[in-house]
Amino acid sequence: MIELTALTWGVLITGALLVGIAKTALPGLATFVAAMFAAVLPARESTAVLLVLLMTGDLVAIWVYRRDADFRTLLRLAPPVIAGLVLGATFLAWADNTTMRRTIGVILLALTALTLWSMRRGLDDAAQGVPARIGYGTLGGFTTMAANAGGPVMTLYFLAARFDMMRFLGTQAWFFFLVNIAKLPFSLGLGLLGGEMLVPLLVLAPVVLLGTWLGRVVIRRIDETWFTRVIIALTIVSSLYLLH
Repeated sequence: MIELTALTWGVLITGALLVGIAKTALPGLATFVAAMFAAVLPARESTAVLLVLLMTGDLVAIWVYRRDADFRTLLRLAPPVIAGLVLGATFLAWADNTTMRRTIGVILLALTALTLWSMRRGLDDAAQGVPARIGYGTLGGFTTMAANAGGPVMTLYFLAARFDMMRFLGTQAWFFFLVNIAKLPFSLGLGLLGGEMLVPLLVLAPVVLLGTWLGRVVIRRIDETWFTRVIIALTIVSSLYLLH
């Protein structure tokens, strides 16, 4: 049994609140939650616990943004993402926590630099082309399977492709709803989700729902320019954290 102290509960409840906000407003926050959970729970098992909470937030997000998703983009991303999920599960089966964290940190920093460069050069069409879809999609599947850190990768893809804020949130909501469903069998197969976490999950799920409401309050007060700046800043900070 995993012993949950008062400090552990505080971290988990805060993280669950941030998960909800991430799902309806600021996707980059989910990477910080992954780090928080790994600090108070066994690192590998923490990915499965977080997965359940992410799926809780997904259900709210796809309802809130049901009219804003770009399903054609999602369909085109499906093959490389599936390939990335398989690679991520393989990597998760043998890599230790430090290797996993640092590998993903390097990937995120490199992608951030590439995305900012392409946006500065106005390469919107290239960002929506086949090579970009394969690259971002594969890495998105890989990082989300290995450490629930696929949010920043797909955030960078949607930013590079110049999605407006609502299209961004709607497409990302459906993307991670479908991806997280696909990840669940892998996590169960690896034995990462034990029955001892059932009660904490029942406590934390309503906190996620509260966070989704707070996220809706936040998103109404952010314009397009600041939305992009905050998302990029969160991606860079989370990447640097993963490298420590």
